[in-house]
Amino acid sequence: QVQLVESGGGLVQPGGSLRVSCAASGFALNYYTIGWFRQAPGKEREGVSCIYARDGKTYQPNSVKGRFTISRDNTNNTVYLQMNNLKPEDTAVYTCAARQPHLQSICLIPATYNTWGQGTQVTVSS
Repeated sequence: QVQLVESGGGLVQPGGSLRVSCAASGFALNYYTIGWFRQAPGKEREGVSCIYARDGKTYQPNSVKGRFTISRDNTNNTVYLQMNNLKPEDTAVYTCAARQPHLQSICLIPATYNTWGQGTQVTVSS
């Protein structure tokens, strides 16, 4: 069974750091492009980081560039999202997703993904 499971969310103070994990079962993550997305109440889902299968190249939008880093651990079949200098506006449900490796469109577009995890809540508040 193909499955993605996120973990590591929680409550953190502004300026703090958090690392969330995306563990895969039923398939090898390194053969797929993986994205991290977030959705806050009343807002659309947005891509915050992604890593291409073919070359490991990563992308982040300007809103998180320099603060969020995506990485892949092939041994543990897990993708991580390291989040530093967190802000209250980073509060959201964070979800990882996988898409076919042959797709060449920018990897921050949610509609191009077909396998999703259940999400983990990240709350940034003092």
